[in-house]
Amino acid sequence: MTNTIVISEFMDEPAVERLRQIAQVDYRPELVDNQEALLQSLANATALIVRNRTQVNAQLLAHAPRLQVVGRLGVGLDNIDMDLCADKGITVYPAVGANAQAVAEYVIATTFVLLRGAYLASAQVTAGKWPRPQLSNGLEVAGRTLGLVGFGGIGQLTARLASALGMKIAAYDPMINSDSPIWAGTGAMQMSLDELLQHSDVVSLHTPLTKETRHLINASRIARMKAQAVLINTSRGGIVDEQALVAALQAGKLLGAALDVFEDEPVKAKNSLPDMPNLILTPHIAGLTQEANERVSGVIAEKVMGYLEGK
Repeated sequence: MTNTIVISEFMDEPAVERLRQIAQVDYRPELVDNQEALLQSLANATALIVRNRTQVNAQLLAHAPRLQVVGRLGVGLDNIDMDLCADKGITVYPAVGANAQAVAEYVIATTFVLLRGAYLASAQVTAGKWPRPQLSNGLEVAGRTLGLVGFGGIGQLTARLASALGMKIAAYDPMINSDSPIWAGTGAMQMSLDELLQHSDVVSLHTPLTKETRHLINASRIARMKAQAVLINTSRGGIVDEQALVAALQAGKLLGAALDVFEDEPVKAKNSLPDMPNLILTPHIAGLTQEANERVSGVIAEKVMGYLEGK
């Protein structure tokens, strides 16, 4: 029987065309927003390719009796029931490393914006105002400490970029032993989470969402951070207690923050996230650039093709 590949979210078109050479492809990025159509499309699917919004859970898998392989256009796996996939013999491929450059550059760019605090004054300047005194006390990145919570591939690449700018690097990752060559190779200072929060000028999160990491950054931990520190989250929304972060920003306890991920995505129109000049909100795009889309899609196309052709 011919292999059928269902792609429920955006994928780079050249990668889709490569898949069409070996299988029947149902590529409809809008499927993620039409649960009934998505479940119907899976009746004969041998492969499914998703991003972060399609929930590969018991309900979905019950409608996919022939499913053998899932490709994840990204690295986070919290939208995929890995245990259930393993029980059913379904192989899951994430695109490890393919969007690392995009995320690392987002972190560095956002660090500049938040520390300097000078890039959101265009409307005032064009209106004839001259907020030079208020914007003359921005901070430089050189000599400051970047604290990385999670020190895998993306964290290490971010560290290399930051080091080139003269930043000091601290990292917390309980999965890396203290005698690992990673520490000497990157020049990062290994710290506990609380030590990192106390010593870092910029804290960037690069850890998966698990039961242990949900609300890892909560009110008590935010209180341990420096008064002029900034927090950047490009990992998963549930890792940060959003209300505790907003409260800290409103009270002037942090210099700024950037959230690319949220507990509830997409963010609803009526939400409790305020419009603040020192709170940058982006719609889960840190890992999305033209180049990253091509790399991620290409990696997953090759992995899924390799699996189906190797059966």
